[in-house]
Amino acid sequence: MASQKPHLEVARDTIRIETEALVALGKALNGDFSKAVDVLKTVKGRVIITGMGKSGHIARKIAATMASTGTPAFFVHPAEASHGDLGMITSDDAVLALSKSGESAELADLIEFTRRFSIPLISMTTGIENALARAADVKLDLPDMPEACPIGQAPTTSTTLSLVMGDALSMALLEDQNFTANDFGKFHPGGKLGARLLTVEELMHGKDELPLCYADDKMADVILTMTEGSFGCVGVRDPKGKLLGIVTDGDLRRKMDTELLSRSAEEVMTISPRTVTRDMLAAEALSMMTMKSPKITGLFVVDDGKPVGILHIHDLLRAGVA
Repeated sequence: MASQKPHLEVARDTIRIETEALVALGKALNGDFSKAVDVLKTVKGRVIITGMGKSGHIARKIAATMASTGTPAFFVHPAEASHGDLGMITSDDAVLALSKSGESAELADLIEFTRRFSIPLISMTTGIENALARAADVKLDLPDMPEACPIGQAPTTSTTLSLVMGDALSMALLEDQNFTANDFGKFHPGGKLGARLLTVEELMHGKDELPLCYADDKMADVILTMTEGSFGCVGVRDPKGKLLGIVTDGDLRRKMDTELLSRSAEEVMTISPRTVTRDMLAAEALSMMTMKSPKITGLFVVDDGKPVGILHIHDLLRAGVA
């Protein structure tokens, strides 16, 4: 019986083989990749992604990545397509079909369907002299590299190449659509990721709740406004409504003396306070509160220098951002 390789050696060999294949993939990319992106970004309907066996598992992941980054896409199983699911594909769609050999029998009906109804077909295969690639409008050719499997049979390198090519297509489409983190958040509203992609506007308190005063208001009135607002601060504005500064609990402690109540807000306030805008990510606002010194618990939201909202750290905690 042959001696077995140590586990770490097997792992490193696997990673090395697949890494070499990815380098080869990067070098092999050509104008057909751009053609594929052009086809997919102009589709009026959806991108249908299909594949059999391990290629099918990779196709599902590619479909999920595209769908979450602004390109409507879903997976269709080729065998189920032959039994009615072809009805899910319309003439406004495009099909991306994965197959290492390009000869998967289960893809035959789906390929024929795309040809009959002039549906754009993009192939992702190893080599272009195979049935799928010959039928395709655009051919994505994957390098013919050794599988990382010691016996050369289990799809490993080939599926990695397909996965990365799918990621590359998804990211190229994302760039073309100017897809932003805020857009991403719309498709990921659940969980910690969704919370951190909320915007300030989605969490802030609006104008009706703003604790505000003018620069010449007396501190006796300012403290009443602060108490009623329960944000621990008051925004100080000029006659035109622009934010000049902020009076916080900390300012009260630092300026506490027998004359405090008769002073004006302008005499006590902190000038040029940190502020945020409506479209800023809530996670960025949290960083402004906690990563800079001194740490603060509230931020005014401004539009052209005028306060339009206020965000408190408790709002971030409740939303799961913090």
